[in-house]
Amino acid sequence: MSFAAYKMMHCPTGIDNCAAGFLTHSRAEFVPLQPDDLDAEWPSRPHPHRAPLPNLVVTAANVLELYIVRIQDDQPPKPVDSRRGTLLDGIAGASLELVCHYRLHGNVETMAVLSIGGGDASRKRDSIILTFADAKISVLEYDDSIHGLRTSSLHCFEGPEWLHLKRGREQFARGPVVKVDPQGRCGGVLIYDLQMIILKATQAGSGLVGEEDALGFSGAVAARIESSYMINLRDLDMRHVKDFTFVHGYIEPVMVILHERELTWAGRVSWKHHTCMISALSISTTLKQHPLIWSAVVNCFHKFVLYSFFQNLPHDAYKLLAVPSPIGGVLVIGANTIHYHSQSASCALALNSYAVSLDSSQDIPRSSFNVELDAANATWLLSDVALLSTKTGELLLLTLVYDGRVVQRLDLSKSKASVLSSGVTTIGNSLFFLASRLGDSMLVQFSSGSGVSMLSSNLKEEVGDIEADTPSKRLRRSPSDGLQDMVSGEELSLYGSAPNRTESTQKSFSFAVRDSLVNVGPLKDFSYGLRINADANATGIAKQSNYELVCCSGHGKNGSLCVLRQSIRPEVITEVELPGCKGIWTVYHKSTRSHNADSSKLADDDDEYHAYLIISLEARTMVLETADLLSEVTESVDYYVQGKTLAAGNLFGRRRVIQVYERGARILDGSFMTQDVSFGASNSESGSAGSASESAIALSVSIADPFVLLRMSDGSIRLLIGDPSTCTISVTSPASFESSKGSVSSCTLYHDKGPEPWLRKTSTDAWLSTGVGEAIDGTDGAAQDHGDIYCVVCYDNGNLEIFDVPNFNCVFSVENFMSGKSHIVDALMKEVQLDSKKELTMQRWSGQHSRPFLFGILSDGTILCYHAYLYESPDGTSKVEDSVSAGGSRFFLSGSRPAWVMVLRERLRVHPQLCDGSIVAFTVLHNVNCNHGLIYVTSQGVLKICQLPSGSNYDSYWPVQKIPLKATPHQVTYFAEKNLYPLIVSFPVLKPLNQVISLVDQDVNHQNENQNMNSDEQNRIYPIDEFEVRIMEPEKSGGPWQTKATIPMQSSENALTVRMVTLLNTTSKENETLLAVGTAYVQGEDVAARGRILLFSLGKNTDNPQTLVSEVYSKELKGAISALASLQGHLLIASGPKIILHKWSGTELNGIAFFDAPPLHVVSLNIVKNFILIGDIHKSIYFLSWKEQGAQLSLLAKDFGSLDCFATEFLIDGSTLSLMVSDDNRNIQIFYYAPKMSESWKGQKLLSRAEFHVGAHVTKFLRLQMLSTSDRAGSAPGSDKTNRFALLFGTLDGSIGCIAPLDELTFRRLQSLQRKLVDAVPHVAGLNPRAFRQFRSNGKAHRPGPDSIVDCELLCHYEMLPLEEQLEIANQIGTTRSQILSNLSDLSLGTSFL
Repeated sequence: MSFAAYKMMHCPTGIDNCAAGFLTHSRAEFVPLQPDDLDAEWPSRPHPHRAPLPNLVVTAANVLELYIVRIQDDQPPKPVDSRRGTLLDGIAGASLELVCHYRLHGNVETMAVLSIGGGDASRKRDSIILTFADAKISVLEYDDSIHGLRTSSLHCFEGPEWLHLKRGREQFARGPVVKVDPQGRCGGVLIYDLQMIILKATQAGSGLVGEEDALGFSGAVAARIESSYMINLRDLDMRHVKDFTFVHGYIEPVMVILHERELTWAGRVSWKHHTCMISALSISTTLKQHPLIWSAVVNCFHKFVLYSFFQNLPHDAYKLLAVPSPIGGVLVIGANTIHYHSQSASCALALNSYAVSLDSSQDIPRSSFNVELDAANATWLLSDVALLSTKTGELLLLTLVYDGRVVQRLDLSKSKASVLSSGVTTIGNSLFFLASRLGDSMLVQFSSGSGVSMLSSNLKEEVGDIEADTPSKRLRRSPSDGLQDMVSGEELSLYGSAPNRTESTQKSFSFAVRDSLVNVGPLKDFSYGLRINADANATGIAKQSNYELVCCSGHGKNGSLCVLRQSIRPEVITEVELPGCKGIWTVYHKSTRSHNADSSKLADDDDEYHAYLIISLEARTMVLETADLLSEVTESVDYYVQGKTLAAGNLFGRRRVIQVYERGARILDGSFMTQDVSFGASNSESGSAGSASESAIALSVSIADPFVLLRMSDGSIRLLIGDPSTCTISVTSPASFESSKGSVSSCTLYHDKGPEPWLRKTSTDAWLSTGVGEAIDGTDGAAQDHGDIYCVVCYDNGNLEIFDVPNFNCVFSVENFMSGKSHIVDALMKEVQLDSKKELTMQRWSGQHSRPFLFGILSDGTILCYHAYLYESPDGTSKVEDSVSAGGSRFFLSGSRPAWVMVLRERLRVHPQLCDGSIVAFTVLHNVNCNHGLIYVTSQGVLKICQLPSGSNYDSYWPVQKIPLKATPHQVTYFAEKNLYPLIVSFPVLKPLNQVISLVDQDVNHQNENQNMNSDEQNRIYPIDEFEVRIMEPEKSGGPWQTKATIPMQSSENALTVRMVTLLNTTSKENETLLAVGTAYVQGEDVAARGRILLFSLGKNTDNPQTLVSEVYSKELKGAISALASLQGHLLIASGPKIILHKWSGTELNGIAFFDAPPLHVVSLNIVKNFILIGDIHKSIYFLSWKEQGAQLSLLAKDFGSLDCFATEFLIDGSTLSLMVSDDNRNIQIFYYAPKMSESWKGQKLLSRAEFHVGAHVTKFLRLQMLSTSDRAGSAPGSDKTNRFALLFGTLDGSIGCIAPLDELTFRRLQSLQRKLVDAVPHVAGLNPRAFRQFRSNGKAHRPGPDSIVDCELLCHYEMLPLEEQLEIANQIGTTRSQILSNLSDLSLGTSFL
């Protein structure tokens, strides 16, 4: 392997930052969510959520997503999903809907939303400020015309001219931190820990763009940054800045900075404890306007005035929270205390017994319960109530009890428990979003009442366990708690003079989880096992669909096993041989369709069973009845069965069936024909019938009740128009096509249905707001508002037009559709000759706010998909995706690489289905035995009736099933014979402090220990992690997994590794497969480290858990046993700094060889044949070999640099062996062993073959054999191709990717394409992909290695370019577009694992 490709297969899902802001709409633009007739019924009802809701922006590593929050009202048209069904404040539910999704070339460090002040009537929108590592700042705003984000300004403080800002340092504890003034006048970014960048926002009317021409296009002008300047905080005598924020309620922006004058640490707290302080700077962004006044006040810069210093905050203060108006001021949050400070008042609250006051004379008021607040996140629910999310996942409510602007005290009370959060933000006035890296992120609705809480008990466990911690959900506050001894007259007057204040201190909150975003990170370890419904006979790419990835993810109570599968494998109900099938359709028929149908009929439309299954073969058609059994009724029905059928479907509200064949169509009522139509040559059917039937036969059909569109073989189109009153159809040929517009290459009908027909909104003259509340017309049993029907036509010359039906007026036209531009806009027609189209479909799925998608398949197999959106007068359509794979959403596009495309949250999710190879026909089936199932026919001629797997969540990059463990999983392995997964889990157990101390100091005399501790310290409990090995078995039906057995560890013993090993029993000379567990005793730094090696046999009897696992060997060794592997029947153990090889006699492990390098702590062991790769926690990698004769482990070579390894693995490409390692700076490196090269120091040194910055901590590599492409035409069969392996890896962000070897020719071609694309593609947020992929050495000396990995994250933009640009770029690098696309497709085929 000299060359490789890096490919991200599953984007990161662990959310780091979240923020809310008005990005896609302003505070003033607001459309009512439902037609107005609903409001009339509730005239007296206040609607607090009727105000426009801001958008939600989230970032996960390098992914940026923008969501709209949709509210479901209190009158849902159909019953809502039970799990979200609680009614709170008249809201039945809320959900997140994706607006845009970007993968950036850089990890987002922090994010803020810059909002322009101006109250709720403001027409200005907000902008997003993103910061990236070292010192890059990007400001993005939403642009309606491209339906996406556009960069409005970039600020970079890196490179040689800014080198002095680092002050000689190379390593910084954190990236840039951005905060924004609440009135939107400026933002501040702290870079390099000491430099403050002030970003000045454009004030209204002062910018370069005048107000009137800015408001010219659509009235949407976003907040922008005008200029920036820098403050060196060191000059203000601030050394160690911990946090900063902007406070509310000042005329000029005021920044409060929390900093530490001199550092301290836990061991010196008894001498130095109150080391932090806060300073307030008033920042005058309009510089030098009144320098004299300011400089006279404080002998300081003319840019700011230092307001005041609050000294003496505890050393563990770490976060500032600005208190909103009308109170103002700032909260300082520490691990053990919360302080409130403003210019006029200050108060504090102690959270536990570790809180100390500055001098022990005065006491700080205590909270009623103990809690530690380090690593908490906070947001404001009301102007005086903050929500804190702690490190254990508890939600606390902090109330500021105030009079006027003076805060008297802080009240803390427990609320629910929830997910372990990485950030929390309030959205509007009734929702907040809990972002999480360790569990699923949640959208929660809150409601504050002053009476008894309305919270019912249906906060289900499945949605991010908001558990009820306290029996009473009311937050009781009694004024007598800490104040009995000091109730003064002033105190009484507080309650007497302002009676409303007492009510607001009695607030009670109720919560309801409304939506959640699935997260599979952090992936600590995974193993690769067979699925339950695997097919043993599968070969090639279908065999990949047999496997699944079982991942350890999450932490603490969010810990879970995630089962990931890249491809969907339907659960087969039955299958039959059916050769020569061309198509299948299912149709409905109700024997008695009531004519006075009421609205309830519409609701059960989804539950109606299908009546007939129509199967079209080469030369005949079969008809089956889909009752309890599928029985053939071909002879007894009036269907056309003498030839093949082109299409079948229902017309007239499912009262009739239409069957279209090549020369005609039939209308059937059940099994009886009511009309038969044959297609003539033109409108006049009188012509010579013989020649007409010869000339034009129907090629493709599209049905949209009550119209049927036919594309004829002569390139014309026909329309069959149904008459609902008589249930008959007539043939017409649209007049607008008689002109010479060229022949039609594909066409489809599109039924624009839903609460508000979508395309109708675009044409202003036909604005008919027919809403949900319309009456149902009883005569024909169909809804009066059918929605509108449109015909989408594509011509041979590549143009596309959309007509309304049946009048055929052109409503939208675009030329050269097939070039695949990123946006297509209504245009005038010109003639262009280009290649042809094969298929076209336009889909819209039910849903109140959904917008249509338009799919087109080109003749070379490329699929274009456009997502419609509204913009000004023309409606544009925005392209979502253009990828070389087939797709459909609950419509399924069959073909050589079938796939499902699901639309969830208005977002396309493509999930391939590899298990059956190519699929020729597909339809849905809903009957007694198969509930909402599907039927498809494979190219081998097998008809299968299946259902989609129920347990999976498809709203993710890969279908995922989460098995909650309620404990932290650490490592998992797979036992293939029994299909079991042994895994290590740990969970905290509360123990009294004296037990914990006795665990650590076993030699100390306990008597005098306990005398030193006073009684309340002895009763204090402390959480200790306990470990066990669980053996889990997957459930057959995709249900919850079962724990077959558990192996508990001893107290203070941590299990570090679990592996299935195959050992050669030297007495019986047979191989045994055993479960090996390596442990370590963690007892503090005074006790020498020891560990145990445990071997278990997994018995034959899986039913009885006692007999399933039996311990066969255990032994205590020096040093922690951190890695195990089996090497040619021997057991290799890394215990502390030694690596020892043991042989197994059946009862004993005997050491036969050892290697005593100076590794400090081995984190991973990999073995190929007799070669060993060791990754050390600090000392990089070692490459060893084992020789049977002479029984010796010898060091072949090592990497002389220092590297903190995370994971290692061998990469095999044909006969080449390379060594892969990932490190703590989020890089990967590939080394190789070349003893003949002079620079390898006679083979002692491993040489670098490639290096690459992944941007995520890679925790595990898995070596998988690539699928050979030699069976496809065009690639020469070579011995090298067969033995080629790729490495699949998982990261702590929840992303999964792979590194795949490439041959040199492909690599050179893709590398030159990559260099072109750096300039040819506009990059979001102005980031440079080459800079992102540079190896990060974090200040250590590092000699750059060769650049031999191509980045598929950049290459995937090539397919998204318009066709002309693709051809142009391919021509510039001296190759062809088809060659590039075939290389990319080979790569994705070769790595389509799982």
